[in-house]
Amino acid sequence: MRIPMKIAVLAGLLAFAGLGARAQEKPEDFRPPVMKVQQEKLANGLQVVMVEEHQVPVINLQVWYHVGSKDELPGHTGFAHLFEHLMFKGSAHVGPDEMSRIIESVGGFDNAYTTDDTTVFWETFPSNYLERITWLEADRMGSLNVDDDNFKSEREVVKEERRLRIDNRPYGLIQEDLYAAAFQVHPYHHTTIGSMEDLNKATLADVRQFHDTYYKPNNATLVIVGDFQPGEALAWAKKYFEGIPASAAAIPRPAQP
Repeated sequence: MRIPMKIAVLAGLLAFAGLGARAQEKPEDFRPPVMKVQQEKLANGLQVVMVEEHQVPVINLQVWYHVGSKDELPGHTGFAHLFEHLMFKGSAHVGPDEMSRIIESVGGFDNAYTTDDTTVFWETFPSNYLERITWLEADRMGSLNVDDDNFKSEREVVKEERRLRIDNRPYGLIQEDLYAAAFQVHPYHHTTIGSMEDLNKATLADVRQFHDTYYKPNNATLVIVGDFQPGEALAWAKKYFEGIPASAAAIPRPAQP
């Protein structure tokens, strides 16, 4: 015997309501764990954000520089993305591309990305190497090697990336056209890759000035997430980063209508 349609629908609604009521009766064990977030600010302005989590012996460390394509002046586009590349070309105590090799040798991996607002460098690695990775990032922040050879070689890499991802693709320019139309007076007017014309006419003095302006501890945030002791991590952050001087002048910010 078939159940009349109205009765079947009513029975289904009652069953669904019962499931919903039972779902609301979940015990507290099903709630997400509370994140242990700690924040500190070093004497030179570097913000430190720590999230302690001991489920696995792994750490993700990130350095967020609060500079992106929105901070670039007309005629000088693509500089933030260019420095995403240049930051891997060595510092006072680390050779070109050596930082990545050191991280890979201990079982970790690293990368970086650039957005309209930030440039972020990150590493994931076994937790017993936190001090070493902290030192590597501090050495990169405090003594990056921005010389003519590195500048010219990485500029060519960025130009080839633009050809590959934008100029040589069908509809590759659509994002640039959309940004230009949508943000006519806003600093999001251009995309992070920059224009070929601006990259070609950029000089070493131009990019050094950009670096000296924005890649400072008072314009950065150090994020540490994973298996570590916050007191120990903060002590290492102070030991290796606090000697890097803050910028002498305030960090310039674009007017955002």
